[in-house]
Amino acid sequence: VLAARLPQDLFHLYGPGKRASHQGSHERLSLRAGGLPSLIDGRRTGLFGRRGRRQTGTSGRDGGPGHSRQPRQTSLLAAAGRYGGRDPGHRSLRLRLAVFPRRHTFPALLPALVTNTTTSSFNRAMAAIKTIGILTSGGDAPGMNAAIRAVTRASIFNGLRVKGIYRGYKGLITDEIKEFKTQDVSNIIQQGGTILKTARCDEFRTPEGRRQAYETLKKEEIDALVVIGGDGTLTGARQFTSEYDFPIVGLPGTIDNDIWGTNFTIGYDTALNTILDAVDKVRDTASSHERLFFIEVMGRDAGFLALNGAIASGAEAAIIPEISTEVDQLAELIEHGFRKSKNSSIVLVAESEITGGAMHYAERVKNEYPGYDVRVVILGHVQRGGSPTAYDRILASRLGEAAVEALLDGQRNVMMGINNNLIVAVPFTKAIKNDKPIDPELLKVLRTLSI
Repeated sequence: VLAARLPQDLFHLYGPGKRASHQGSHERLSLRAGGLPSLIDGRRTGLFGRRGRRQTGTSGRDGGPGHSRQPRQTSLLAAAGRYGGRDPGHRSLRLRLAVFPRRHTFPALLPALVTNTTTSSFNRAMAAIKTIGILTSGGDAPGMNAAIRAVTRASIFNGLRVKGIYRGYKGLITDEIKEFKTQDVSNIIQQGGTILKTARCDEFRTPEGRRQAYETLKKEEIDALVVIGGDGTLTGARQFTSEYDFPIVGLPGTIDNDIWGTNFTIGYDTALNTILDAVDKVRDTASSHERLFFIEVMGRDAGFLALNGAIASGAEAAIIPEISTEVDQLAELIEHGFRKSKNSSIVLVAESEITGGAMHYAERVKNEYPGYDVRVVILGHVQRGGSPTAYDRILASRLGEAAVEALLDGQRNVMMGINNNLIVAVPFTKAIKNDKPIDPELLKVLRTLSI
């Protein structure tokens, strides 16, 4: 009698085969395996008969009734290794056997391959990581809470403990750490900001600070870290793991979308929609007074928010740091981008030392083109707040779950990203050192549609 269900890989060890009833007894299986993934009904496979009993004989080319095929030992080991550590209730998969026909090889192999394997091979991989720590660092971004929730629940699902580290790397130095349970991350997926708080930590930049952080990790028995943040967060993680050989996986959490190796970062889509909503409101007053508005958006040294915000809002232009050194963007805008027949004009400017910001261009217009009535709007930190969009919630959830899987698979020093809707692991070195380029096609689209 089949008391529970087995993973599909275990069923297919013998292949679908052809069924033939056997004159002798059928074996009875009893399984402790609550919560294993990829479960299937044994009655739908070639290993078990219609009522969940295994057909011990085969027919046809497999050698006639009663002749059993040799099982593929490596497949059984791989299946046990893959699924044994994923059970939240049991760290091993136990199979109890009774009343097997003597001639069959299956009962002789299972106690050694399944029971022993689950207590040795795949449990050795699990033994290295029993507790995962999670922190958010740098600037907050909508969707960080969704990522915290995903990491917490994916860890618990896999039988691991989770500890939340408050105020980023500073919490590692000051030991502000709390163990998380499922209920600790309930009802947070829709919230902006981060429940773990965030802070920039100058102490972590020093060898003494990183040593203190490592001591705290040992004291709290944290075996691996998931860090959520931008370029500075990943840089700190890379330096720490290079010094102490500590498993760390990063998640890109920044509204700037400036991290190489991922199409989108957590928080970018929400910030972009916040900008769009603000520009639509500014357009109403700009049209009423026939004014030129410079609207400054965040992005630091990246123009993704400004460029895509300009396209989505129907703005006349975007001034971004990626091309500011190539041309005088203001002169180009005045000469080619504006028409007197327009009753308003809006230009999005990425905040950056390279561009000089919206105030810089407003002063230039007043001095060089006094015929324009100019106003400035600086959106500021409103772009970081608000409930995350559906896309950011889904992205954060996917990346958070993938981070736990990566740690369980033995990966470290990588950032989980998304590329063409597929989750990818990007080495810290590449994510940090490489500059994410602006798509020139988007610049062409903006110029074409702003006539």
